[in-house]
Order: sequence, then C-alpha cells, then structure tokens
Amino acid sequence: MKNKSNLLLLASLLGGLLFSFLFWEERLAFNLLIYSIFILAITYLNVEVIKSTKFKIYGLAHLLAAILVVVNNTDLSIATYYISLLVFVGISHNQQIRTVFSALLASILQIVTTPFNLIKNLNKISIGNFNLKPIFRLIKYIIIPVIAVIFFTCLYAAANDLFAHYVETFLTSIFNFFKGILQFFFKDLDIERFVHFCFGLVLTTGLLLAFLDKSIENAELKASEQLRRIKRGSTQKTLWYLVIETFAGSLLTRKMALKTEYIIGIIMFVALNFLLLLLNTIDITTLWFGYKPAGNFSGALHEGTNSLIFSIIMAMAVILYFFRGNLNFYSKSKILKALAFTWMIQNVILIVSVLIRDGYYIEFYGLTHKRIGVLVFALLCIIGLATVYIKVAKQKTLFYLFKINGGIWFMLLLAFSIINWDVAIAKYNLSQSEKISLDADYLLSLSDKTLPVLDENRAKLHYTPTKVYQEREVPTPQTAGFYSDQLDERIGYFKERYKKEGWLSWNLQDWNVARYFGIKKSLHK
Repeated sequence: MKNKSNLLLLASLLGGLLFSFLFWEERLAFNLLIYSIFILAITYLNVEVIKSTKFKIYGLAHLLAAILVVVNNTDLSIATYYISLLVFVGISHNQQIRTVFSALLASILQIVTTPFNLIKNLNKISIGNFNLKPIFRLIKYIIIPVIAVIFFTCLYAAANDLFAHYVETFLTSIFNFFKGILQFFFKDLDIERFVHFCFGLVLTTGLLLAFLDKSIENAELKASEQLRRIKRGSTQKTLWYLVIETFAGSLLTRKMALKTEYIIGIIMFVALNFLLLLLNTIDITTLWFGYKPAGNFSGALHEGTNSLIFSIIMAMAVILYFFRGNLNFYSKSKILKALAFTWMIQNVILIVSVLIRDGYYIEFYGLTHKRIGVLVFALLCIIGLATVYIKVAKQKTLFYLFKINGGIWFMLLLAFSIINWDVAIAKYNLSQSEKISLDADYLLSLSDKTLPVLDENRAKLHYTPTKVYQEREVPTPQTAGFYSDQLDERIGYFKERYKKEGWLSWNLQDWNVARYFGIKKSLHK
C-alpha cells in the first residue's frame, strides 16, 4: 500500500511537469492526446483499478475523443474530450457506478477534494523508517480552522471596503515575500509558469488519486431499475401526505389519494390530448403539405420552434410525474396508460412538425449551428420519448431513464464529434448559394478550418437578398469587396498564428489549411 502511494504521488508529480511542458502557451491539440495517453497508462498500471470491460470501453472512448481533437479540433470535440475524461476517471475508481451522470459527479468530486486525497496519500509515504504521518497529524488540527478563517475573511472583505483593502495589502505583501524568496534561490524562475505547473500538478493528482468516499457508488447500488409497489404504514407517511392529511382529515386514505390522482391524471391527459390534437391538425394541414411562407416567416419559425421544444420537455415531465410510483400498479391504470401513450405519439408528431419547421429554415436560409442543434434536440426528444414509453410500459424507475439516456447521449456526443460542423456548414451554404439567402457575415465568423472553402468560393461572399421573405430584418448589406477584405484579414491572422505555434499545437485541420495556403514552418519553436 505504501509503495503504491509513493508511485502514484511520483506519477502525479511527473504529470504536473508534463502538463506544464505540454500546455504552456500552446493551443489544445496534439498535447491533449499525449496527456490522455499518460493518464490512461498510469490508471491502467494502478493495481487498485479493476481492468473490467467497462473500464476498457470508457478508456477507448476517451482515447477516441482525444484523437478527434487532433483530427477535427472543433469546440465540440474539445468539450467531448473533457466529458469523456471525467466519465473515464469516475468509472475507473467507482466501477459499480451505472450511469454517466454519476460517473461525472464522482469524478468532479474527486478533483475538488484533491487536497484531502493528497494529504491522505502523503500520510502513507515512507522512506525507510521515515514517514510524514506525524506532520500531517498536526496539519489536520489546523486545516479546518484555516478554511473557516479564509471563508469569513472573504465575507468580511465583501462587506467592508476598508477591511478588503487591508486584506489585499496583506496578501500582496505575503505574495511578494515568497516571490522574493523564490527568485533569490531561483533567479530565472517564471512565477506564472510555476503557478501553471502547480495547477497541472493539482489537476493530475485529482485525476489519478481515487477519492476514498464511495457515497455516490453506494447510493447507486441501492437504486433499482424496476418499480416496486410501496406499501406505506402509519409510520411511513411522506411529508406531502401529512400536509394533505392536515386539511382532509380522516377522509383521506392512501387508496383514496391514489384514486384521486388517477382521476386527475385521466382528466389532464384527455384535455392535453385534445389540445395537442388541435395543434397537430393545424400543423399537418398548414405546415406539412403545401406550405407557403408569408408574413414574418423567420420570426414565426424561430418562436414556434422554441415553444414546441419547451412543450415536449414539459410533456415528458408530466408523464414522469404521474407514473412515478404506485399509480403504475393501480388496477384501472390501463386507461391512463393508453391516454399517456396516445399523448406520446402526438408528441412524436409534434417533433416531426419541429423538424419540418427547421427544414424550411435550412431550405431558405442555410445551415447554422443552432439549426443543426434543433435537429439534434429533436433526435434526443424521440429517444427520450421512446425510453419514457418503456418506463411506463415496463414499470421502470427514473434511475433507468438516467442510465439509458446517459449512455445514449454519451455515444451520440462521440459520434457528433466525428463531424467537422464548421466545414460542413460552409460547404453546404456555399453550394446552395443560388437557392438560399447566403449570410456572408455568418460564414466569416466560422473557425479557421473553413478558410480554404471560403477562399475557393470568394466570389459568392456578398450580400444575398432573401429568396422568400422581402421584409426580413437584415444588417446593412456590405459590398463583395468588403467581404473579400475581411477574408484576407482572417487568412493573415491565421498565417501569423500558425507560424508561432509549436508541434504540441499540431492538428490535422490547421495543417490542411496551412498546406492550402502554402504556409511552411518547422515543427519546433
């Protein structure tokens, strides 16, 4: 155990040094892949980490995310990298966890409690007969008072400007004192670089050292995927039940409450089905077939889509509320379930209407990140409704929904990171420039990965009046020369940035852009 602690702490120190070397004044690209290989290797070599199938799957998923950062280098791929790293770390040290959300929470908790974990492991260090246990035994007596003093100092400083000034002066003096000591012994020490190293050390330690508290894992072990009928006795009444009983008196029993909830559910689902039937009928007759844009077309589509998205979320919330417990086992619940299933089908029709609206928007105005986001959200809603159907039909718990949907969302996140969305948007919009209202300003706001595509279609970068709606509010149109100058300026910025970057910032997309414009540089600073 002691040798294991020594090796993990040594690996954390090496990880801090590696972090400082990889990321100091570098863009996130190839360096993320190197750092991930280090984390994966050390975690794999940790004898306390079980090398289960789950461990290997999430390890490979994170490795794929790291490779996608090098290949695509998009904001989505970088976000996927961080999420997959946290999920992998959470699963590695808590392998009985069953949901992606719990793995994320466990990983964040592990990183946040890094100082505590570090002290625990330093306490186990031994070199011969020497160990640090007596020192940290003393530290544990002062750490809580120190935290309390820091907390109340911040509160008092926020309440009194003069006190805050004294605190700032005091802290500045302490900082300058230690800075002077460090620079006396290490004249060439870069304080900012040292702080960057400390941050990398703390982060690496948080990723490698397991948090000893397994409360999240233990809580998940108690969670069931299958609903069970709960029989509450007089000593098991919920707070909500007691509040109702205060007003209803002895007339209220659990059976009567269940029947009341059933009747309320029947009335609500009948009314909601009728209401949604009217809306769907209007959409089918006016939107699905022979739709002709008129009036404020853009505004109508945008506002209508936002409202429908919110209504679909609320629809799933209502269903989850009514089928959260014993109503699933009520003898007459078949009618209520049939109404709920009907409402789910109607919500699928509503999602189709959202897709059609978004399709019209893309047809007339082209692709944007938000319009792609609507398509993705519609897909997630369909998946969500499908899992809600299984939850009601098979009497599953809310935990089941979190488990299934979390896994699906994680896989979709990896899948969507494979696509370079900026390039796809630019290529599509420019290829459809004769059919859509091309937004040159939006295209020029996309990442540097689109520069070759924009340069090849430079002649198309000009203000294009909308083909559908003549009253659309647009910014003052610019000339083609203006957009050409903007593109040249963007290309110039890219050339300047690319020449300054080292090999650690290498990624395939920037390399392709540099090759297109004939930019050459050595792979070292």
